[in-house]
Amino acid sequence: MIFDAHCDVLYKMWKNPALSFEKSADLHVTFAGLKKANVKVQCFAIFIPPEVPSEQKFNVALEMIDIFYRKVLPMHPELKLVRTSQEINSLKHDEIGIMLTLEGCDCIGNDLIKLRTLFRLGVRSVGLTWNYANAVADGALEKRNGGLSNFGIETVKLINEAYSWTDVSHLSEQSFWDTIELAKFPIASHSNARKLCNHPRNLTDEQIKALIKRNAPIGITFVPMFLSEGKSATVRDVLNQIEYICSLGGENNIGFGSDFDGIDETVIGLENVYQYEYFSNELLKLYKDDIVRGFLFNNFFRRLPI
Repeated sequence: MIFDAHCDVLYKMWKNPALSFEKSADLHVTFAGLKKANVKVQCFAIFIPPEVPSEQKFNVALEMIDIFYRKVLPMHPELKLVRTSQEINSLKHDEIGIMLTLEGCDCIGNDLIKLRTLFRLGVRSVGLTWNYANAVADGALEKRNGGLSNFGIETVKLINEAYSWTDVSHLSEQSFWDTIELAKFPIASHSNARKLCNHPRNLTDEQIKALIKRNAPIGITFVPMFLSEGKSATVRDVLNQIEYICSLGGENNIGFGSDFDGIDETVIGLENVYQYEYFSNELLKLYKDDIVRGFLFNNFFRRLPI
C-alpha cells in the first residue's frame, strides 16, 4: 500500500474545469492511476497560486474543496474522505482514502476562524507557507529568513489543538526552527536533502536530524529541481535521497510526497502515479520488505496525530 503525502490535483482541476479525475492524460494523479498503483491514502493539497488577489484567496480555497466534494467524491464511491488513522483502518479492500491538506496559510490572512473552518471541512495537515512570506511565517525563498510571527505562533497552537500535522515544507530556516520547537505533530510532506541538491526548498542535515529526533515523517519528493542540479532527474536520484536520509538515521521516517500535478517536469521513470508500481519493485531490490512498507505507507500512517 502507498501513502502519498502531497499532490496538487485540486489545483489542476481548479485551473481547468474540463479535466476529469477519472482518467485524464493531463493529470499525473487520477482515479484509475490510484487504483492501478495500489495507493491507499492520497493527500490532496489546497494550493492557492500567489497571483490570486489576497481578498480572493480564501474563496479560492473553498472552490478547490468544492471541486473535491462535488466533482471527485460523488463520481467515485470507492474514494473516501479520511481524517484519522481509524478511518483509514476502516477502509474496505477496494477503497482509497483521500486526506485534505493546506499548502500555505496565505488564504487565512490573519483570521483563525478561516483555519477552523478548513478543519471542519476536512483539512488535516497545514503547511504554514508556500515559498514567500505571509502573516504566519516566512517561506524558503524569502530573503530576510524571518521566523514565525506572533500570529504564526497562535496558528501552530491551533493546529496542535486540532490534532493535525504542521507541515514544515516550504518554510524558511528560521521559521522551521521556530516551528519544530512548537508543533506537536510536525512533518515534512515533500522535501529532499539539501546535501545532495543545493536548493533552498530542501532540508539541511541539521533540519533532517531535528525531524528524526521529533519522530516526524519526511516525504521525499519527485520534483526534479529538488533532486538534481542538472537538466533532468531519474529514479536513481530519488534512491540516492533515500540512502542519504537513511545514513542520517531516518530509515523509519522516510515516506513520499510526490508533488504530482504541482510540477511540469517529472522524474524519468516516475512520470505519474501509475509508476509507483515500478518504483516499489525498485525499492524491493535494495531494501527488506518491512523497510519498503515503511517507506511507502507505514512511516506516515503510524504518525497520524489521531
